Amino acid sequence: MSDYVEVPLERVPTESLQALLEEYASRDGTDYGERETPLEIRVTQLLDQLRLRELRLLYSVPEESWDLVDRETAQELLSRESAADEPAD
Repeated sequence: MSDYVEVPLERVPTESLQALLEEYASRDGTDYGERETPLEIRVTQLLDQLRLRELRLLYSVPEESWDLVDRETAQELLSRESAADEPAD
């Protein structure tokens, strides 16, 4: 079984997605530049990036946690997992 699962946006209820994005946007260490950006704008930016598939919503099965990761990282994590699932020759 894969450690990571990509969660399609359409499978996440709107209220849950909003809460996930707000939590992510307000995490410690999240840097949006020199000026403070309102939470609402940060959430909108994250949602736009998810819709453009620049960011991906991944769920970690063993850790029972989720994260937003950039497209390249998501592809690496998911391909590493699918390669581990293939039978050895």
